[in-house]
Parts: sequence; C-alpha cells; structure tokens
Amino acid sequence: MAKAALATGEDRSPQKSTTTNQLTGYWTRTIDFLKDVRGEMRKVVTPSWKEVQSTTTVVIVSVFVFAAFFYVVDSVFGSALKWLLHWLGGQ
Repeated sequence: MAKAALATGEDRSPQKSTTTNQLTGYWTRTIDFLKDVRGEMRKVVTPSWKEVQSTTTVVIVSVFVFAAFFYVVDSVFGSALKWLLHWLGGQ
C-alpha cells in the first residue's frame, strides 16, 4: 500500500504542508510589512532649512545649559562630601 501511495504521489506529510504554510505566511507578512513601510514613508515630510536651524540651535543651547547645571550639582556634592569626610576624621 505504501509503495502504491508513493507511486501515485498521494503521500502528503503533514510536516511538509505546515512548512509550506509557514513559508507562505512568512512571505505574506513580509510583503504586508513592506507595504506598510512604504505607506508610512510617504507621510514623511522633510523639514525646511529654517526649521533645521532653529531645532539645532535649541539642542545646542540645551546641551550647554544641562552641562552647566550638572557641573554645579557635581561641584556642590563633591564639596559637601569632601567636607563630610574631613569632619569625620579623614585627611
């Protein structure tokens, strides 16, 4: 019986069909993903030169403000820790 089934090509293993379904599902999901990416990329708007300059200025100023703030905080905590260790008998 098995030889007859092999000769007629009726032997379909369940593993082969699930592998085919998984592969088909993978390609379908990939194509859907790429279609979604293309749709989202169509919504992207390139900023004008003036917008780029203004946001760059805001970022640079913010970086310097935060750097100054953390320098002050670090100096205060460093001095306080040095005073505390000296007060506790450190050198």
